[in-house]
Amino acid sequence: MAIGLMAGIAGAATTLVLHAVEHLTFHYSFGTLLDGVSHANPVRRAVGPMVGGALAGLGWWLLRRRTAVPSLTDAISSPGPMQRLALSVDAGLQVLLVGAGASLGREGAPRQLAAALGDLGTSRWSLTAEDRRILLGCAAGAGLAAVYSVPMGGALFAIQIVLPGAAGPTTSGRSWSLRIVGTALITSSIAVAVAAPVTHLEVPLRWPDPELSYLLTGFAILLAPVALAVGRGFNRLMDLARPRRLGDSWLIIPAVACAGLLIGILSHWWPELPGNGKSVLTVSLNDGLTLVSAVVILLLKPLLTALFLRTGAVGGMLTPALATGAAMGSVVAIAINTWTPLTVNVPAVALACAAGVLAITQGAPAWAALFVWELARPPWWLLIVFAAAATAAHLLNSRFQRQAEPEPSH
Repeated sequence: MAIGLMAGIAGAATTLVLHAVEHLTFHYSFGTLLDGVSHANPVRRAVGPMVGGALAGLGWWLLRRRTAVPSLTDAISSPGPMQRLALSVDAGLQVLLVGAGASLGREGAPRQLAAALGDLGTSRWSLTAEDRRILLGCAAGAGLAAVYSVPMGGALFAIQIVLPGAAGPTTSGRSWSLRIVGTALITSSIAVAVAAPVTHLEVPLRWPDPELSYLLTGFAILLAPVALAVGRGFNRLMDLARPRRLGDSWLIIPAVACAGLLIGILSHWWPELPGNGKSVLTVSLNDGLTLVSAVVILLLKPLLTALFLRTGAVGGMLTPALATGAAMGSVVAIAINTWTPLTVNVPAVALACAAGVLAITQGAPAWAALFVWELARPPWWLLIVFAAAATAAHLLNSRFQRQAEPEPSH
């Protein structure tokens, strides 16, 4: 219960700071980030992300000169106290940069802050190494749940992604024990409830409630090769862009600032680009993309995300991958509706492709389908469609990986 409370506080705090930075950067009072970017004056669109990038770069330069910031999985799996201050400051800088318009995910910050607060709160408890790993892994999942109001998605994220990633050789394969599942569900539910005064339990995406057909399930399976190509391409691009070692040179300041300036300039034509990717998902669900704009966003969104990574910035990859998948789904659906006598539902296809891409980038199809469904809360049976897309893409990826493995020599 205490872990869920701290994760909820972390989710609420990062949400408040993120919204404050967004409103300050683009000078708007009401509406979404997309509204703020669309109505900001041209100079502010360009200069705002640049200033935010420079400030975040300055913060990382000062932080990394003094200490190395571990990855969250390393921090959870390592014995002894976490580097709480370093992880918390790093989380704050992530929120600053994403709020200023960087093409990175916001979900990394609340996970880090929730784990750091959880480690602080349990530091005086007599815990085994395994109990500590479970509690901190569930705290990270609950932090994700709190900011997006997705209790099931946060719990499954901890079970399928965080805990296996932080498991040692003697603890792998136990993520589905009753103790872990129960802890994850309880902490995520409490975190969502604690953050509710800030998030208002609002669904991040508004489902347009269009006419739907059960034939979408079959179409979702046919999307698997497309999702596979986009997901593997996204992972490959991020791997190439991510530096082997996060530098502590002062050059990170102008580098991140220039990346911010670039995305600010591009937002004059495509205001959906700034931010973690929610704007792209929003226009995909509202059927607000043309074929040309969907193709441009499909290309630019991952490239800009890779650029920020290359500068030494840090942020989440979930929503940029989701946005890239949704853009690809929109391209497919709009092309079919334009060039063939068939008619497919653009929002449903966009989210199905997003689920397939997320299944590839995270390696967890069940979580990908549930997370996408919880973000929009469409009719319940669309969870079957998203699960079909995610599972088919995951199976195709597994088959591809087996074929790519070299045969053992005799």
